[in-house]
Amino acid sequence: MNAIRVENLTKRYGANEVLKGVNLKVDEGEFYALMGPNGSGKTTLASIIASVRIPTSGSVDIYGRKSWQAKEWIGYVPQENFSSPKLTGRENLIYFARLLGYSGSQAKSLVNEMLGRIGLSADADKRVDKYSGGMRKRLEVATALFPGVRILILDEPTTGLDPSARRKFLGLVEEVKDKQTTIFLITHLGSDAELASRVGLIDNGEIIAEGEPEALKRMHGLVDVITVETAVKSDKVADVLRNFSDEKRLLETEAGYRIYCKHGDKVLPEAVRNLDQIGCKVTRIEVARPSLEDVFFKLTEKTVTEVS
Repeated sequence: MNAIRVENLTKRYGANEVLKGVNLKVDEGEFYALMGPNGSGKTTLASIIASVRIPTSGSVDIYGRKSWQAKEWIGYVPQENFSSPKLTGRENLIYFARLLGYSGSQAKSLVNEMLGRIGLSADADKRVDKYSGGMRKRLEVATALFPGVRILILDEPTTGLDPSARRKFLGLVEEVKDKQTTIFLITHLGSDAELASRVGLIDNGEIIAEGEPEALKRMHGLVDVITVETAVKSDKVADVLRNFSDEKRLLETEAGYRIYCKHGDKVLPEAVRNLDQIGCKVTRIEVARPSLEDVFFKLTEKTVTEVS
């Protein structure tokens, strides 16, 4: 059964067409990640599915009902923080529970259970302005997990979190998935999208590819990725490395470059020798399997962190 069904969805702001006839299906209990750069339309799509924004045309169905008729089934956590910093974690959750119609005693009992579930029982009575970014994000996910929620929509939930907080947060998401809640994750991070059972890549308001993470990589012929970090980056270094990359594709990173080839172990020593011949010092080099960012780059010639 489809938990989410999007058909021919468009969204325009004046002459700017943010979504261009998007079609999408997410099955009940599925963990679906929509990955793309800033400005690609992914946040707009998520907010329309959550019935926060209205599309220009097209339709969104939630378990066969129009999205605005199924709001009680949707837990939506936007990218911006929305919990009150002047209230404690407990007070925030009780406030949301009362808005949903729970009595005072029901709210307190339910909130105690949820605080334990998200690992915040010990910090429940601290004001939220004393929380770390990861703690606050877990609290806000809890507001979307009250009984009756069948779909959890997360918009860039790990942005700004340190590695430890990110791991804890993703552990919570895995727990939610195990309870058969449908998860719709918005992200520009391939490492987050890798956790999903299915991934859609979006660019300029259109879904350009879709499938299981590993299947997407195989489908687009990505085998090995060689990461080269150099003391100095230059056009000369880039030209040398480009000659070793299939179709001469080269991705510049903060510390160096990435090239793509079918036999990375054989290419690597030859690339090092050629860089040595032009006097380029290699500070790090490794061969790795391709990532979802590499799939996106092959399809668009852009990195996922670029603003489109």
